[in-house]
Amino acid sequence: MLLALVSVFVVVEIKYFVLLGCLWFLVVFFGSSYIASNYHVKTYCCNPLETEKKIAITFDDGPHEMTVLVLDALRQYNAKATFFCIGKNIEKNPDIFRKIIEEGHLVGNHSYGHSSFFDFYRKKRVIAEIEKTDALIAAVLGKKTRLFRPPFGVTNPSMRRALAVTKHKTIGWNIRSLDGITKNEKFIYKRIVKRIAPGGIILLHDTSLQTVNVLKQILEFLQNNNYTVVSLEQLLKIKAHEE
Repeated sequence: MLLALVSVFVVVEIKYFVLLGCLWFLVVFFGSSYIASNYHVKTYCCNPLETEKKIAITFDDGPHEMTVLVLDALRQYNAKATFFCIGKNIEKNPDIFRKIIEEGHLVGNHSYGHSSFFDFYRKKRVIAEIEKTDALIAAVLGKKTRLFRPPFGVTNPSMRRALAVTKHKTIGWNIRSLDGITKNEKFIYKRIVKRIAPGGIILLHDTSLQTVNVLKQILEFLQNNNYTVVSLEQLLKIKAHEE
């Protein structure tokens, strides 16, 4: 009888620890993959205190040949954006990168290689990726960017430790377009429009023609609804560069 009770107790204990383990995994997974959770790193995803119709537009993964068309659209609507650039793409498209800066847009760090394994890098390798891209940006901009957006929007303890060294501010978003997943322009447009509100940050990618087409529609919508597209500096009231 005693042996049976002990066996039941052991089974219950094992199930209890398995349940706790599963809950812990879910919390960590959500905290790591949902950038607005601030689980590992403090992240600026919007300005919830903004009451005026101000919004920021950001682009990831360039510079790319499509970035030129993005710049044309922004110029047409007198809008300034922030481009989170991949280091190797700066090396590949230096003239386009220079054009981004010349036209008065902000630039941020989006790692050097944007590897699918970036989330598994240790602290030293994350620092190396960030610093290599910082150097490429500073060579043109003349100063270090303070803005960093994690590849895939994923954060983890290694990244937290790395950013404590590099001193970057982590920038997220609260309006995800999904333009890197679908080519359906109507879907992308509707997804963005229904989420637009004062203080928001829109995430787009300057790497496809469908994004260029949607961007023009979004800029028209914002203009017609009396929104002003402002820089991340202005929206979040932070410094984008080291002086």
